[in-house]
Amino acid sequence: MSESDVFTYLGVDIDVEHQRLEAHYQIGDERFSETVVLPGTDFTRPGIREAAEIYALFAGISYFKTRAPHRIDLGPFTTTAHERAFLLRFFQAGLGEFAFENSLDLSTLEITGPERAVAPVETSCAVEHVLIAFGGGIDSIVTVSELSPLAQRAALFVAERPGARFEAIEKSAALTHLPVMRGERVLDEKVLASTTHGYLNGHVPVTGILSALAVLTGVASGYGAIAFSNERSASIATRSTPQGEVNHQWSKGSEFEEGFRTFLEGRLSGITYFSWLRNRSELSIAKIFAGLPQFHDTFRSCNRAFHQDPSKRLDTWCGVCDKCLFVDLALAPFLDADALRAIFAGSEPLENPALEQQLKVLIGTSSEGRPFECVGDEAECQEALLATAHRPDRQANQMIQSNASNLVPTQSQTDDPLPPSIPENYATRHRLG
Repeated sequence: MSESDVFTYLGVDIDVEHQRLEAHYQIGDERFSETVVLPGTDFTRPGIREAAEIYALFAGISYFKTRAPHRIDLGPFTTTAHERAFLLRFFQAGLGEFAFENSLDLSTLEITGPERAVAPVETSCAVEHVLIAFGGGIDSIVTVSELSPLAQRAALFVAERPGARFEAIEKSAALTHLPVMRGERVLDEKVLASTTHGYLNGHVPVTGILSALAVLTGVASGYGAIAFSNERSASIATRSTPQGEVNHQWSKGSEFEEGFRTFLEGRLSGITYFSWLRNRSELSIAKIFAGLPQFHDTFRSCNRAFHQDPSKRLDTWCGVCDKCLFVDLALAPFLDADALRAIFAGSEPLENPALEQQLKVLIGTSSEGRPFECVGDEAECQEALLATAHRPDRQANQMIQSNASNLVPTQSQTDDPLPPSIPENYATRHRLG
């Protein structure tokens, strides 16, 4: 096996004075370095080295995918057999969509590295202090609105490239009146110019990477509870392929959450990781958001609002993508048509007949594969369409009525019991809806 057939972790450097770390990787003769800066944090706090290594382990997937070799050498990073098994799952399942799109087989991938036998490192973090990952969309807004009042101290965690703040996040963040902890991530320039270098391209499990970055931020600032906003349907596969099930949202699903939490428990004491919305359906969350009108003019989930190239970034919803259509569909049972027209600036997806085929895919009446997007499952989409079709202000909408008429009414979904991963001091929560 040649060196070009191995992805190697080289290590991580920590700059305490500037709250900065650099993670280093290599494939063949090519080296990659990623830089992370956490402004306003304290890199002298206990657990920083451990948290930095955790981040470097998970962030490596962005560089592995450039060539996708069949062996990973963890270099100086020690791991247990259980941790290596979870990392292998992270690479294989987290890159499921990437492998499918590039016709790759990752089933023979192996991970090797030195054994670890070290007790968890004590941190000085408090679980009463919660850091909430925030992206400016429905889910994270609901989490902030419910969870932050229950904490002794709460802050938002926002990941971004230095100098590349997104209006869609900043406006909603300002309305929460919470401090913002920022994780500035700088990818290696070679990866950003991947086509020039002939690298493979495709989706990576970015939520997994950002989860590790949020943990590092929490350790560096004293937040012991790291909260994400991943709902129940994120655990459901997007498509079934000849290579098996592929889930665009795998690192938002329960398998990743549970595995990552166990990974952390073996390395850091005083840190807990969970999704506040894990037991809930998309419609349950949308219903709560409908009752938060102060955010209706600012929230954004359309991917075009987060384009890295500012010249291609929209300051409104595009109104035609699958994400826009799903958000409209999820809110339609709870907000009147005029309100949704205002949110989508006059380009409401449910009023656009050109999107009917996309709607059929979402509700499962088309043979086309579901989009590789963060959208609800078929049952949620069907329930939303049926409920919308019964609204008086939607009776004249032929696209809604004709597609709803082909559906068999089913029992409304209910939320699952509260997951045990929610810390005890937050478990007796008051839901807004």
